[in-house]
Amino acid sequence: MATGFLSDTSGKNAFIKREILRLCIGHDESSISYFSKALGISVPTITKLIGELMDDGFLLDEGKIGTSGGRRPSIYGLDPKAGFFVGIDVARHHFHIAITDFKGNLLKHIEDIEFVLESSGESFRTMCRMVKDQVIAAGIPWIKVLAAGVSLSGRVNPEEGYSLSYFVSDDLPLKELFQRELNVPVSIENDSRALTYGEYMHLGKEADKDMIAINLSWGLGMGMILDGHLYYGKSGFSGEIGHFPLLDNDIMCRCGKVGCLETGASGSALYRMIIDKLKAGRRSSLSKLYAETGNIDLSDILEAVQNGDVLAIECIGEVGALLGRGIAGVINIFNPGLVIIGGRLIVGKEHLLLPIRTAVNRLSMARVTADTKIRLSTLGRKAICLGDCLLARKKLLGI
Repeated sequence: MATGFLSDTSGKNAFIKREILRLCIGHDESSISYFSKALGISVPTITKLIGELMDDGFLLDEGKIGTSGGRRPSIYGLDPKAGFFVGIDVARHHFHIAITDFKGNLLKHIEDIEFVLESSGESFRTMCRMVKDQVIAAGIPWIKVLAAGVSLSGRVNPEEGYSLSYFVSDDLPLKELFQRELNVPVSIENDSRALTYGEYMHLGKEADKDMIAINLSWGLGMGMILDGHLYYGKSGFSGEIGHFPLLDNDIMCRCGKVGCLETGASGSALYRMIIDKLKAGRRSSLSKLYAETGNIDLSDILEAVQNGDVLAIECIGEVGALLGRGIAGVINIFNPGLVIIGGRLIVGKEHLLLPIRTAVNRLSMARVTADTKIRLSTLGRKAICLGDCLLARKKLLGI
């Protein structure tokens, strides 16, 4: 577990040190004068604490900055070698790992580690051992890991550390279970909010303080940045756009309701559409595989989209059109400056994005959407794990 000022939640100097580190994130000109003014702390105190942070390996003197006159002040930044953060994204049949340095640079992203996480202590212990092995194999000693972030699909309460998708014990939140096995501070998060935070932080100064991100994978989720902060809602379950009762299709959703947007706009919906059309005799590059095995998976469909298969493109266009209806409603409510579409289905590129934009333009209020940009993620599958790492850092520093 973290030691020293990182784990000291009551000491005044420890708090100021964490605030200094926080201010270094996203600021190019972090001088002693800047810290002093921003925190309302005297220059001598700031100078002393910065010296201690440098001695402990958390800050670097990055040289002088130019001024219009007088002495040029030194600027300070995070030392990337101060420690590392590990992000773990738990998917249906796999999990993915990212490793970042203290400055937030993505050092390693490991995709598709085969493992089905079950609601048992042994399953969690096995996955944690696999995570440690992968990190060590990547050249990072586990003792240098400062914290880990874990994302899970479905409803997650980060504050209490529980997930409604995975249950092991009433007395042991998942966060505590992970912390016991990984022996570092752990934060848990919904995968769509982790994706959103990863995208937001990756944009840096180009980020919009009011943005939403859509996680279009096997399911459908959403994260929201409102006024520069992740929005959680009263119980920590915000962003369930997939379960908005928008469709009149009488299809049962995994949540037990009918007509949820996810039943028409998700990877599972795309899979169902393709299977139904293949059964009905539609021709496709997938026809042979389906005839031989009696089944296909989502990866096969997405590959067919990329290869220009007409049926697959037609179906992903239907997904985009339905998703666009949902996004139009969200835009009318929240008026975001940016909408990012992420998740596995973005391999459809313009075949997906064009019907989304068409539906939004047709169904949303023109004055509301005039300043809203809609685009695909540039991080792709790295977004969630990167978000996990940066959320772990955010939690550790008490931001």
